[in-house]
Amino acid sequence: MLRPLLLFLSQSTLVKKFVMHFPLAKKVARRYVAGETLEDALFVTRTLTAQGLLVALDLLGENVERPDAASEATQEYLRMLGRIQDSGLQCYVSLKLTQLGLDQGMDVALANLLTILEAAKKIGLFVRIDMEGSKYTDSTVAVFRQAREQFDNVGIVIQAYMRRSKSDIALINRMGGKARLCKGAYAEPPSVAYQTRREVTSNMKDLMRDLVRDGHYPAIASHDEDVIQETLRTVKEYGITPDQFEFQMLYGIRRERQLELHKQGYNVRIYVPFGNDWYPYFMRRLAERPANLVFFITALFRG
Repeated sequence: MLRPLLLFLSQSTLVKKFVMHFPLAKKVARRYVAGETLEDALFVTRTLTAQGLLVALDLLGENVERPDAASEATQEYLRMLGRIQDSGLQCYVSLKLTQLGLDQGMDVALANLLTILEAAKKIGLFVRIDMEGSKYTDSTVAVFRQAREQFDNVGIVIQAYMRRSKSDIALINRMGGKARLCKGAYAEPPSVAYQTRREVTSNMKDLMRDLVRDGHYPAIASHDEDVIQETLRTVKEYGITPDQFEFQMLYGIRRERQLELHKQGYNVRIYVPFGNDWYPYFMRRLAERPANLVFFITALFRG
């Protein structure tokens, strides 16, 4: 019951205003968000890379309402790429197409994405397109396909709870594209998405096998130990070496396990979000795991 409520609240403007102006909420959010500035994110990146972990940086933001806002986000990503180059840090960039103007049209988002990809390619950086709610799945895959025709430094995220994901992964594998497989964090109807944890986990394992067998440097993004162990068994079965895939986890979640997998010789990348628009992301993290919500409430009472 809590998950649908929290996902609903993640879209509430009223609750967003209250939470984002509540100092203790911002303090607790820092467990999952690196900070509000790029320098905050780069500081976290330095810390993680010093521990041997890989990093994906995400400038939080989605569903911009005007083309000029999409242009501003694009320019911000270009500045981010320049700053990453200057820092000498090894990481890649993750972004949402609605932040680049997808609500204004696929052509708007594609044009902005291509601008970013061109700049990223010049400095040898990879860019990952995040997947959003189901209303954007078709257009996100279409934009990725068009971008992939011109650039090879672009990947996409596929969500395991979506019923269509097996065919999407088959398409991406045939294209030679790189996919990040995650569970999925939006409220979706039963017609398009599996609803129970057991169904989602079972589908994620199935999709993981497709990626390990036929994919191109797949990224398995999960904190579920069952999925992690099944991935370890599968890569061994298919003779996949540690440099041919990577695990991914979210910043602030299962930190000890991240380091354990790295020490065992596996590539582990941490998804590090930052920016002013942290509320929707934070609420989706609370919705994913009851333990996150307990932590949040406990911290608020402690002050």
